[in-house]
Amino acid sequence: MKKEVQFSLVYRDMWQSSGKYVPRKDQLAKIAPVIIDMGCFDRVETNGGAMEQVNLLYGENPNLAVRTFTKPFHEAGIKTHMLDRGLNALRMNPVPADVRQLMYKVKHAQGTDITRIFCGLNDPRNIIPSIKWAKAAGMTAQATMCITYSKVHTVEYYINLAEQLIEGGAQEICLKDMAGIGRPVMLGTIVKAIKENHPDIIIQYHGHTGPGFSVASMLEVAKAGGDVLDVAMEPLSWGKVHPDVITIQAMLKDAGFLVKDINMKAYMEARSLTQSFMDDFLGYWIDPKNSLMTSLLVGCGLPGGMMGSLMADLKGMHAAINANLRKKGEHELSEDELLVELFDEVQRIWPMLGTPCLVTPFSQYVKNAALMNLYSKSMDEKPFTRMDPAMWGMILGKSGKLPGELAPEIVELAKEKNFEFYTGDPQALYPDELPRFEKMMNELGWDRGQDDEELFEFAMHEKQYREFKSGQAKDQFNKDLMERMEKAQAGTAGGPVKHFSASEKRAILHPDAEPLDAPCNGRVLWELDYNEDSKAPAFGTRFAEGEIIAYLQTHHGIVPLPAPMDCKIAGIDAEQGATVAKGQSVAWLGKSDVKKQDKEVKKAFNKPADNKVISAEGKWKDSMNVQKKK
Repeated sequence: MKKEVQFSLVYRDMWQSSGKYVPRKDQLAKIAPVIIDMGCFDRVETNGGAMEQVNLLYGENPNLAVRTFTKPFHEAGIKTHMLDRGLNALRMNPVPADVRQLMYKVKHAQGTDITRIFCGLNDPRNIIPSIKWAKAAGMTAQATMCITYSKVHTVEYYINLAEQLIEGGAQEICLKDMAGIGRPVMLGTIVKAIKENHPDIIIQYHGHTGPGFSVASMLEVAKAGGDVLDVAMEPLSWGKVHPDVITIQAMLKDAGFLVKDINMKAYMEARSLTQSFMDDFLGYWIDPKNSLMTSLLVGCGLPGGMMGSLMADLKGMHAAINANLRKKGEHELSEDELLVELFDEVQRIWPMLGTPCLVTPFSQYVKNAALMNLYSKSMDEKPFTRMDPAMWGMILGKSGKLPGELAPEIVELAKEKNFEFYTGDPQALYPDELPRFEKMMNELGWDRGQDDEELFEFAMHEKQYREFKSGQAKDQFNKDLMERMEKAQAGTAGGPVKHFSASEKRAILHPDAEPLDAPCNGRVLWELDYNEDSKAPAFGTRFAEGEIIAYLQTHHGIVPLPAPMDCKIAGIDAEQGATVAKGQSVAWLGKSDVKKQDKEVKKAFNKPADNKVISAEGKWKDSMNVQKKK
């Protein structure tokens, strides 16, 4: 009887290994039925990692996005899974135990079936509590071994780690080959040993394509008894992302495995939709170099998914390093030369820093240390003199036990700084915090949300959640997007020149929003405040149908601009006092339920709608002549 191998589409990681953001809720709703129609996936990665955080960064509620994306897969009988950073949960730094525990209750309620729990240090103490909490919440606990290649990370190391995780209650094991540098035969040997000892344990393999091993690795894993393989699809497969399902399906079918057929019509439709999401806005954060494979990653072991941020950091430091070299009369480095030096430095210092697996956040820590060492070298300073507190936290044991030994010079440097090493349970350093967030939400008048999902999001990403609630996140995102669009239009973004009409720009910046157009020429009056600066309402401010949003000062008097529907502010085109022409957009309005208005963003004229011209005499004065009272 043929051995069946299943496929999981890592739709979330496809995007975040390519760029920064993930599709919006409305886009996820479009793509989900098409993924189902492809007929070849038993699992889909829907959320986790940085997905929820980047949703907040572009002004969208991640809880709604997760529920929207998981629902159709549940209805189709396809399992959903998320990425979970163990001690760090869904962020880059440690999370209190009560917040971690709440996460599993929330994510299971939102429709996520499986949580993939990993720790970049492969410390079971950071994984096993999550196994217990996930199972108690009704989720399947998939314990993860971060795969890398070093003198520390041997076959025996991983077999022993798997035994600890299974003994700790893991229902599945994932081999997370985030840099794609696991050697195929090594991976097959690990899987075979786990299956011999635990034949009922499901094993899932996740491998990136960056250095080129992953296709061979998938074949070896399947031959050794692996059950599920993570795959991608065009236009976000290959490069430094994941192998395409078409290739892996054909390879395994030829090798005698039982695999599901691919509905190619649906594949092409999903491919087209994904490309349209890139063209909409997501592509502006995708570095074209991420579509290229490179064997340079074999030595340094950095994950391909962080190459976008690495190149951005490199470019930022490039000019500073060359300025220092120029002052000394030394040869300046090209970007490629500096990149090779960075890879070499990562390879040199990685074992000195205890050989952590180069995965979030430890890949960033090691990369940052290497980059700062290159900068220090250009300044004739000693290495490791510019390490930040997060890096020291890892070194000192506050994130868990390092797999390898620290170099003597690192230990000595810690002593010079009077730092103390920590060997206890990392979780003990981070006390519970949910009561504090519950109190703050009550004081702010914020709803804790369905299944406490808003409470969880606030506790997990406090800064980003506050900026999301205030509208600041959306404003910042729109400014960043507009700058990137203008660079693309000017041909300075590193890709092909793009041309946008004003309407096309607005459609991208404010999807699913309608313009509030000026009915005549005039000067925009958002409010008349004689004690403070008058200004436009904040993003997200809600208005009931007929409620006055703004006014136009004309030669004939004041013309009100009422809300055409229950709505909220999605964008502002004209600030207080700006002159607009008839038909020009003043603002962009999204549909909204006014009953759900949050206290802190209510800022509107509480006056009845009146489409008649109001006399310009009396209190309605020319706002340009109003002087702020002292």
